[in-house]
Formats: sequence, structure tokens, C-alpha cells
Amino acid sequence: MKGEAIFAVIAILFVASFFYGMAANPDSEFGGADGQAEDVIAEITDGEYEEWTGDSWVNSVKFEPPGGETESLLFALQAAIGAIVLGYFFGYYKGKQQSE
Repeated sequence: MKGEAIFAVIAILFVASFFYGMAANPDSEFGGADGQAEDVIAEITDGEYEEWTGDSWVNSVKFEPPGGETESLLFALQAAIGAIVLGYFFGYYKGKQQSE
């Protein structure tokens, strides 16, 4: 019972911090690290940064995903696999603790 109470408190704090962040910054845009890195590089090089487009073996691979939703699908699949692995280990150790 003690573990469930601790988990409930942590979950409530997490949700509350999420809603506080959204309320404190209502017009904020959340960007990835790629965009931030590009801005820093442009600032350091005074806008003279040119993306490298040289020939390499990577450019010889002409794979195009079938649609824009493919990236979302792969991310969801990665999250599901991670949740299954974490759930397995938590369940395994919880069952091992109960059997002792």
C-alpha cells in the first residue's frame, strides 16, 4: 500500500508540473534540439554557415518514407517496446518480491 501512495504522489506532482508549465508559458513553442543547434551555429558563424552537401555513401541511399506519419509510427513503436520492457521488469521484480 505504501508503494501505491508514493506512486500516486509522484504522478500527481508530474501532472501538476506539466500543467503549471503550460499555464506559465501559454504562447510558447516547443522545438527540438536540431533547431536550437542550427540557431547557435548561425549565431557563432555570423550566418555564414552552409550545410555540407558533399557526396558520401549516405547520399547514395535513396530511401524515402512512404508518408509523413511513418516517423510518428516509428516513435510510437519505440515507446511501446520501451513500455513493454519496463513493465516486464517491474512485474518480474514485483512477482519475485511477493513469492519470497
